[in-house]
Amino acid sequence: MREKSNIDALNACIPDMIGFIFYPPSPRFVGWDFKPDTRIHASKVGVFVNESIEKVTETANHAALDFIQLHGEEPPEYCMQLNKSGFKIIKAFSIKDRFDFKQTDSYTAFCEYFLFDTASGSKGGSGLKFDWQVLENYAFKKGFILSGGIGIEDADQILKLKNPAMVGIDINSRFELLPGIKDIDQIKNFIHAIRDTK
Repeated sequence: MREKSNIDALNACIPDMIGFIFYPPSPRFVGWDFKPDTRIHASKVGVFVNESIEKVTETANHAALDFIQLHGEEPPEYCMQLNKSGFKIIKAFSIKDRFDFKQTDSYTAFCEYFLFDTASGSKGGSGLKFDWQVLENYAFKKGFILSGGIGIEDADQILKLKNPAMVGIDINSRFELLPGIKDIDQIKNFIHAIRDTK
């Protein structure tokens, strides 16, 4: 997100997190000088893709981010360095038809959460889903966030997922009016559908 009025309207829906894209090729790129309003009650998440640790650190400090979400091919050592600098890390993993969740083992000590998204060439925001049955093979304790092509019509199916490690839902492109501009009414309805049914 990047437009103040749109961010303020979403903040009023009381989401747990609000994401800001610090990835120049993305149509949702906020710009390196972007700084979210300090009155946002939700955790502020900055999304980076294969960026230098120096640039991530500089940007995260400037924007007062609560979480750094890494959506590229960042190795465990990269996460370790940022984590040792005091940042909370969300590491994204791209899933196709199948996925070996043992790949996450070496990241566990340095990440607050994992995020499982649909593999695509766009590094997220593709609007595509992966087969959620794959999640039945995730038997680890580290909490994960479900992502990838989630729309308002998916609320019922998400509520049927029983994996105890699932701690959140990442919504993006299917709740947009334009890239980076969210449909607040749809998000409000989705949040109610999830929270009021749990």
